[in-house]
Amino acid sequence: MKVPFFRHNIERADIGRVEKVLRGPVLTTGAYVRTFEEKLTAFLGVRGGHVRGTTSCTSALFLSLEAHGIGRGDEVITTPLSYVATAHVIEQVGAKPIFVDVDPRTGNINVDHIAEAITKKTKAILPVHLYGQMVDMKKISRIARAHKLVVIEDAAHALEAERDGIRPGMLSDAACFSFYATKSITSGEGGAVITRHASVADHIAKTRLHGVSRSMADRYGKLYQHYDIPVLGWKFNMTNIQAALLIGQLARARKIWKRRVAIAERYERAFREASIEFLQTDPGVVHARHLSTILVDAPRRDEILHALESHGIGIAVNYRPIHLMTYYREKYGYTEGDFPHAESIGARTVTLPLYSKLTDKEVSKVIETVEKILS
Repeated sequence: MKVPFFRHNIERADIGRVEKVLRGPVLTTGAYVRTFEEKLTAFLGVRGGHVRGTTSCTSALFLSLEAHGIGRGDEVITTPLSYVATAHVIEQVGAKPIFVDVDPRTGNINVDHIAEAITKKTKAILPVHLYGQMVDMKKISRIARAHKLVVIEDAAHALEAERDGIRPGMLSDAACFSFYATKSITSGEGGAVITRHASVADHIAKTRLHGVSRSMADRYGKLYQHYDIPVLGWKFNMTNIQAALLIGQLARARKIWKRRVAIAERYERAFREASIEFLQTDPGVVHARHLSTILVDAPRRDEILHALESHGIGIAVNYRPIHLMTYYREKYGYTEGDFPHAESIGARTVTLPLYSKLTDKEVSKVIETVEKILS
């Protein structure tokens, strides 16, 4: 039996909705995107929230930073334990990522060390809700208010997450989501940002589409209307095709999530009994369970990865620390030992299959294989 790393949740009705788009006149940003934005706003429950669909979480993060004036000469505090896109977008707007090491229990940025990283150049904090466990946004919000900083959440893993009654976007200036191929709801590539600031949402609506004042669907909805370019923009707009795939999945997101929770909890019970280490969940957290990882001996990690693959188990590594990637080493002079907790997790982590279509038999196969190899 082979257990793939991921299977998506796209159903026949989702495909039918895409077919309807393909048979219609507007394939790019249009009515389906607006419908998805409205439904995602309701799903997230952010009072006064405004969602804007984008091509990816990366583009949503970039546009959010740009919309808040983050640029050359600025510093943005973030975590070294994430996908490289988190730091890349800071670089791409011309700012500098300032890394703060993670909590070794959770893998999330250590909020207690953020304040000491703040300088006169600091303009924003960009926390990542690693694997679907939210960072303590109440603490981050207090720090940000005290120092007049922008907060932009990388919520790529955290669509269903909650902490102490707070959901992504409720205490920040923006929260960004991913609908990449392996996410709980997916359009292959895709993303979105939610913000409580109408002016930011309006700005992103323009900058995601070259800076135009009216989209193609707006211009051709009635009599033709000319457009203007009030701001510089990029090509980061979500299409009706992507939105059509996402609308139905979003309606099923809670059901999909509950199955992932059940599988993750089964993993953890088994691993606890077998004395296999994994990251912990803080009290008050409703974990989105985007990823399930174990921690193994660093010298054996690659050997264990290859052994799992040879037994038919799909695996991944989430993540090797950003600061040890060649670009960041060469530009900023980072070396091993700079952020020891992130490095320890990065050297030991193994990501296991976790998705709602895993059968009980497949879950048993994963557990038995992990226990066999680690013993």
